Amino acid sequence: MSRSKKGTGDRGLHVKVKTSAGRRESSTRWLERQLNDPYVRRARADGYRSRAAYKLIEIDDKHKLLKPGYRVVDLGCAPGGWCQVAVERVQSSVEAPKVVGIDYLDMDHVRGTTFLKKDFLDDDAPAALMEALGGNRPDVVLSDMAAPTTGHKQTDHLRTTHLFEIAIDFARRNLVPGGSFLSKVFRGGTENALLQDLKRDFKTVAHLKPPASRKESPELYVIAKGFRGSDLDPD
Repeated sequence: MSRSKKGTGDRGLHVKVKTSAGRRESSTRWLERQLNDPYVRRARADGYRSRAAYKLIEIDDKHKLLKPGYRVVDLGCAPGGWCQVAVERVQSSVEAPKVVGIDYLDMDHVRGTTFLKKDFLDDDAPAALMEALGGNRPDVVLSDMAAPTTGHKQTDHLRTTHLFEIAIDFARRNLVPGGSFLSKVFRGGTENALLQDLKRDFKTVAHLKPPASRKESPELYVIAKGFRGSDLDPD
């Protein structure tokens, strides 16, 4: 690696990674981007599991989704950055955790969080989440789920839309009246019919892209607030 300075201080320090034998050029680009990402450095300094924590921080600072005492479900929670933020902001304790996360990937324990290592697409996953909350409805449903990309735009669009759709269904069946829903989507990945459903079920619905989301990333977030309630059976 070589370091070149552009100005002074950490903001101006640029790490250049040389391509080496046995490492693909794409891997080199990814490593260089990580080393030069200020949010990656901040996450290490602040003790967050991932830079994604700052996306939720920035969204919540503006929209006030997470309040002390709220119950939260985090879909696709690994490696745990969003769980960490949620625990801090709802003041979840080890004795009485108010944050429940689910992912088919492993996740090291986050204090104040109940973690279910399980695929959210499994038929019994929604019931398992509600059981982990002690049968209480969540105030907030978060979803940072994203299907692994294939490079085929139409396939990636369909897979991402499917995850968004099932996250909406879980929120509609289980949120408390007045609750909130926040979900990752990709550009072109929010079908009009799904957005119309959200606008019917929530008082306000909006797209946003927090500063921590990389400019080149196709990801956006849909935030829906003021759930009107549902007659759907939560089971």
